[in-house]
Amino acid sequence: MSHEILGLVALALLFVTIFIGFPIAFTLGAMALGTGFIALGPVVFDLAVLQTFSVMKDTVLASIPFFLFMGFLLEQSSIMERLFSGIQQLLAGLRGSLYLAVLITATIFAAATGIVGSSVTLLGVMAAPSMIKSGYDVKMSAGVITAGGTLGILIPPSVMLIVMGPVVGVPATDLFAAAVIPGLLLSSLFTVWCLVRCWFNPALGPALPPEMRPTELWPVVRDLLIGVLPVIVVIMSTLGVILLGVATPTDAGAVGCAAVFVLTLLSRRLTLDKIKKSAYQTLEVSSMILMLVAASNLFGAVFSRLGSAEFLANLLISLSLPPTLMLILILALIFVLGWPLEWVPIVLIVVPIVLPIVQAAGIDLIWFCTLVAVTLQTAWLSPPVALSAYFLKGVVPQWELKQIYAGMVQFMMLQLVGVGLLLMFPRLATWLPTVN
Repeated sequence: MSHEILGLVALALLFVTIFIGFPIAFTLGAMALGTGFIALGPVVFDLAVLQTFSVMKDTVLASIPFFLFMGFLLEQSSIMERLFSGIQQLLAGLRGSLYLAVLITATIFAAATGIVGSSVTLLGVMAAPSMIKSGYDVKMSAGVITAGGTLGILIPPSVMLIVMGPVVGVPATDLFAAAVIPGLLLSSLFTVWCLVRCWFNPALGPALPPEMRPTELWPVVRDLLIGVLPVIVVIMSTLGVILLGVATPTDAGAVGCAAVFVLTLLSRRLTLDKIKKSAYQTLEVSSMILMLVAASNLFGAVFSRLGSAEFLANLLISLSLPPTLMLILILALIFVLGWPLEWVPIVLIVVPIVLPIVQAAGIDLIWFCTLVAVTLQTAWLSPPVALSAYFLKGVVPQWELKQIYAGMVQFMMLQLVGVGLLLMFPRLATWLPTVN
């Protein structure tokens, strides 16, 4: 068996073992070492050391724990709850006001942290009781909460974009800038959809009953100020300084982490137990991500040295497909793989494999990465797996899973519309990174 075919066999076995349920990081490492030892001999162990140290020295990846800790602290504080309450009360007389409150809060929260699980969980805890009490449609409510929560995977600072940058060789700052407009576009699509549907069918989202509306304006303004101002400080101390070129993602993550810590202390709801819980969650998630990065880096190095990546790229290029059709096929593959897999193995395994094909087709890498990010966000809303559904089911157990799925599908279709717009108008992703 040639080295190229051996690499493809290893890739097939890798996906089979992952689908069965083996731990991804350990499976990646074992498959890389085993295949590498067969083809390259003991030198594969030297390669493992070199690749692991190259990951450990990547300063961009050091920003991951900062952004994770920032998100978990915001989840533990009451800042986002006050923001949601203020928006809810301000829009109380509008049809579908709770849908809008969820989407506005989700968009702001996404710009402060890039954790989908935390976003969906927090939005479910905050919004579901009010939606149930106000007689809102269960399917629509579930769809809004899950769709809004998935914005955290796209709108900067996104942990996925931080990981994807070194994989494709594009600065994370450029990917952050590229994702801003598509993220806001998707948020706008969700908002318009909710407003239009509630306009034609008020039963989907009736205006809040009189007993839930504010009697005075000042408490509403106070809640908005308490909710919005701290988040603006967080966004400007992280995303603002990154897009302005003042600081690297790692530096901005550290500054933002310190800012959130001070703000949550000032909220007077941050206890030692909450700090410990946030630190433990940060350690757990960041360790998982960085172990996956190191293991996939090794697998990719072995796969490349076997010549399998080049063989696969040449095979697909020989089909002589137009670049746009080739790109659509790649995105379709990523979308399907996004059902059973999380974004981490797709970004770290699949993207490096198709990268030579994308480069040979002359496709802009910033545009490609943004398309991949939006496609993976769509997969979070795609049954039968759709991890967002399980996050929401965990905090709102009275909603049936089939109702949550039914609500997610309509927003998944809106996501596909967003992918289509991004395919037709690449400047939606490529314009902002060029602005100095």
